[in-house]
Amino acid sequence: MKIKGLVLLLLLIFLVPAVAGCSNPAGSGSSKAEDLKLGLIPVEDNFPFFVAEKEGLFTKAGLKVELVPFNSARDRDLALQSGSIDGEVADIVATALLRKGGTPVKIASLTMGATPAEGRFALLAGPGANISSPGQLQGRTVGISENTIIEYVADGLLREGGVDPAAVQKLPVPQIPERLQLLLGGRLDAALLPDPFASLAAQKGARVILDDTQIKRNLSQVVLIFREEALQQKKPAIKKLLQVYTEAANLITRNPSAYRELFIEKARIPAELKDTYLAPHYSPPQLPRREEVAAVMDWMVAKKLLAAPYKYEELVDPDLVNPGGNNR
Repeated sequence: MKIKGLVLLLLLIFLVPAVAGCSNPAGSGSSKAEDLKLGLIPVEDNFPFFVAEKEGLFTKAGLKVELVPFNSARDRDLALQSGSIDGEVADIVATALLRKGGTPVKIASLTMGATPAEGRFALLAGPGANISSPGQLQGRTVGISENTIIEYVADGLLREGGVDPAAVQKLPVPQIPERLQLLLGGRLDAALLPDPFASLAAQKGARVILDDTQIKRNLSQVVLIFREEALQQKKPAIKKLLQVYTEAANLITRNPSAYRELFIEKARIPAELKDTYLAPHYSPPQLPRREEVAAVMDWMVAKKLLAAPYKYEELVDPDLVNPGGNNR
């Protein structure tokens, strides 16, 4: 019995430290607190993340970031709702709808849209529509994606042009390529399109009637959002991610030609524009303005998409960008 007791004691002496070492992943390179999954669709808004991946910036920052591709915003949002990804690049309308649907998410930062010049949307008339001014849109068909940032921007542009949004015939066409083809084919009088599709439509004969980069009011913001549990558990990693994003955006600004082929591939730039369409400017990390969020909330309440507006603090995490920097 004494021998058995001695054996057990020796086993405990050797096994306990080993078990303790295995149960503490903190500080290891594979720590889950440093792992992030981002859901991205193939649009120009997400391009700095692909540059960061190409240049190995995530690894240099001590992060393990998986860029999970999706072909549609719907599939991306479903993945966020299920918890399959930690965050995504979206907009304020989508953020509020996700929260309304029971997925607790918050905005970590803007990625585009700090000024009206960033993230172009245009309201274009079809080649044969005989429309040259905003007033001529009254009573005409306008292709949109209903209850999304597309409709929000369309309404804002129409008002900027002195047109009541209720005075046009909005037709829901959710898929952007289909909306473009209906416009060029004469089945829509006008349509709201983001770049690069707005540029392609203009190249093919559509006429730009209103352009949100040419107005004083800032209508559209692209935002990086995360599930609240990720914000609570992985905040240091998300802060590092924003620093990496800034570094990648600066690389694009300094030498866009170095990433030209990657941009054409990842943003799915149409072949007709591959030699002429340029990568946009990307904002440094900062918070959306309170008035920008409030304007979206007011529109969503008026559209009965929300029963009441979310408070700024319910939609925005204020702790991820430098208070002394660009957040406002």
